[in-house]
Order: sequence, then C-alpha cells, then structure tokens
Amino acid sequence: MGLTRVTVTIKKDQAARKRYEADFLVDTGATDCLAPARALRRAGIIPVGKTTYELADGTPKEYEFGLAVIEFMGDITAGRIIFGPNDAEPILGVTALESVGITVEPSTQTLKRMPAIPLK
Repeated sequence: MGLTRVTVTIKKDQAARKRYEADFLVDTGATDCLAPARALRRAGIIPVGKTTYELADGTPKEYEFGLAVIEFMGDITAGRIIFGPNDAEPILGVTALESVGITVEPSTQTLKRMPAIPLK
C-alpha cells in the first residue's frame, strides 16, 4: 500500500501571520501531530510541556510539545504538536483527523470525510 500525504498548515493561533505549511504523512498509528522543531519555532509555536512517546520500533522517547491550530482539507482543528527532530518528516496524527471527521480508507489509502462526527 502507498503512503497518504496531505498539505497541512500549522499556526500558533487563528490570527497568526507566521505559519508552517508542508505535506504531512497521514499516520493513524500516531496520536499527535509532529513537525520539525525549528519550523515550529519559526512559526511562533512554543513548547508548553514534554511527554514520552513510543516510536515505531517500540523505543520510548521524550519530546516537547506545543499547542497549535491545525488546518487541512478545508477544515480547522487545534491540538498538540510534537517538536520533532529538525530533519523529521511531518506527521498528521489520528487525533487531528478524527476531530474534523476524516478517516483513512484502508483499501485505497485515501482520506474520506465521515457524514457526521460521532459524539458517542
């Protein structure tokens, strides 16, 4: 199966002029979003905490995270964004996807808008 990417804009708040925009890898195995720390700092996003995340190989790693506005596919949400290594590929995590009602169609690896966002 192929990889799914989507253009995402990250800002510190809705009125911010500075932003980080890139093609993010859609990763339903990742809870939070991740972007290069240098790019997030240039966009005015500041770390507000640290959390230990489990990497794909099972290794635990502590990363700083910030709070940001996340825009993609004509929708907007907000949430945690991890300050990743400066050479990291940006990742769009499942929390951002679900919060705007988008899922990944497993057979085609395409993004699909749900008819309604579940509140159950």
